[in-house]
Amino acid sequence: MNSIYLHFVVQNFYTLNLILMEPFSIIFLVFAGMVVFSCFVTIQQGTVAVTTIFGKYNRMLTPGLNFKIPLIERIHKRISIQNRSAEMEFQATTSDQANVYFKAMMLYTVLDQKENTIKNVAFKFMDDKSLMQALIRTIEGNIRSFVATKKQAEILSLRNEITNDVKSNMDHILEDWGYHLLDLQINDITFDDAIMKSMAQVVASSNLKAAAENEGQALLITKTKSAEAEGNAIKIGAEAEREAARLRGQGVALFRQEVAKGMAEAAKEMQVANLDTSVILFSMWTEAIKHFSENGKGNVIFLDGSTDGMQKTMQQMMAMMNQDMYKNQK
Repeated sequence: MNSIYLHFVVQNFYTLNLILMEPFSIIFLVFAGMVVFSCFVTIQQGTVAVTTIFGKYNRMLTPGLNFKIPLIERIHKRISIQNRSAEMEFQATTSDQANVYFKAMMLYTVLDQKENTIKNVAFKFMDDKSLMQALIRTIEGNIRSFVATKKQAEILSLRNEITNDVKSNMDHILEDWGYHLLDLQINDITFDDAIMKSMAQVVASSNLKAAAENEGQALLITKTKSAEAEGNAIKIGAEAEREAARLRGQGVALFRQEVAKGMAEAAKEMQVANLDTSVILFSMWTEAIKHFSENGKGNVIFLDGSTDGMQKTMQQMMAMMNQDMYKNQK
């Protein structure tokens, strides 16, 4: 009986212990699972993570699945290594006291993925807001310093110079912070309304001046070309007239030669026939008078019809005929 009672007590005691221990086991298993689960961390592509142990930098985690020491190692900051941009609007003053208003966009990124660079990015600034404020104010200060050495009329043509000056001055500063300025685009440069109006007037007057100069040059070219064309036409006409005169002279000379040949042959035939050669001259005289009357077109021609005048004319014509005959014989 005692043995049966003892067995019952022992069995019940074991069951009671299992019932009492079961909640603690569950809690332990859950805690152990959480610890194991916290050993693994996933880092997204395009980012890196910085871990600390008891607040001190420990190491850098790269994209993918990473193992970390549970409970004591924690992620301090996740850092994007992708390109980032920011817009800026600010005012500067030129050396001749003109207000210039800028709208710009900067493009920057983490310098590289080296451990020292990532440490600078993670710990140089308290947060991203502080970084952005320092970055924008530094760039604005560099642009203001550059603009202060230039005159208002020069600013619009110095976009590239402003950008290059800012980048050259900012590179070493940003490298200490772990960043790199990829690009700075100045999208808009404006002035006060009064200056903008005066600049518009200057441009308008310059355009009018250029238009007047172009119109004058066009008119000069037109007149020059017209004069050249007229001169060429006169030259061509003169050459043509000279050639025509030469040809007319040759024609007259040939005509005279043929007349002289005809008269010489007629005179020879009349000498062979024992006839007076003055008949030829008389015939030519009458033919000339006939030609005058037919082609005179109403003009009045006065001829000496007296005996002495007729004789004198005949003597002159005979002298001309003898001269032509002498030339033909030569």
